[in-house]
Amino acid sequence: MQHHQGRHALVTGGGTGIGLAIARMLAAEGARVTITGRRGDVLAAAAAQTPGLYPLVMDVADEASVVQGCADAIAARGPVTICVANAGIAEGKSMAKMDLAFWRRMMAINLDGAYLTVRECLGGMLAEGYGRTVFVASIAGLKGLKGAPAYTASKHGMIGLMRGLSEEYLGSDLTFNALCPGYVDTEIVTRNTQSIADRAGIGTDQALQMMVKTNRHKRLVTADEVAEAARWLCGPGSGSVNGQTLEIAGGQM
Repeated sequence: MQHHQGRHALVTGGGTGIGLAIARMLAAEGARVTITGRRGDVLAAAAAQTPGLYPLVMDVADEASVVQGCADAIAARGPVTICVANAGIAEGKSMAKMDLAFWRRMMAINLDGAYLTVRECLGGMLAEGYGRTVFVASIAGLKGLKGAPAYTASKHGMIGLMRGLSEEYLGSDLTFNALCPGYVDTEIVTRNTQSIADRAGIGTDQALQMMVKTNRHKRLVTADEVAEAARWLCGPGSGSVNGQTLEIAGGQM
């Protein structure tokens, strides 16, 4: 079904993982999808494989980059009415080992980046009288994640931003919701597997199992499972779903 025919969607971190899965889903439903990220070659490769994807190099931690990038995308493909704030980093570090630079980098990408992206897309949604914003948060936005207080704080902040926006625009046809996946089978989990193994002095298989066991159904979530949840939040009949967090972790957290 071409539910999004003619609409312009923007997906940050859209070249890999969850972002790419959501971008492909939206393109299959007729949207023109701008995918953003910092690696132009990765974005170009993703766009070459899927009709309807348009690559845009943009650093969500850099305000000027987001302002210019969103302006360029809007000029090329029209107002953004589906915004997926997905770009983020997931790195664990204990409080005792964390410096301010690490904290600020986490907030700049995960929280400031979401704010800037939505800010630059919001005007078009208001002008069109329609908008769907999906924040890709984490179970760490709903509960503390041991060994990752900065990441946990950044995702809690993202959910707070989502809830505030949902209240601010009540009564309009703009909705704001958050996806809260557990551990997903993406590059981030692959990198974290090695990082955990190195820090704990264990094998990569054992490190991976530590993450798998955190998911209630004892397996990694797939990126396509997260994209299917986004399909519902962006699709017809979702207008009364607003200000919500959807856990995708195999069971109750």
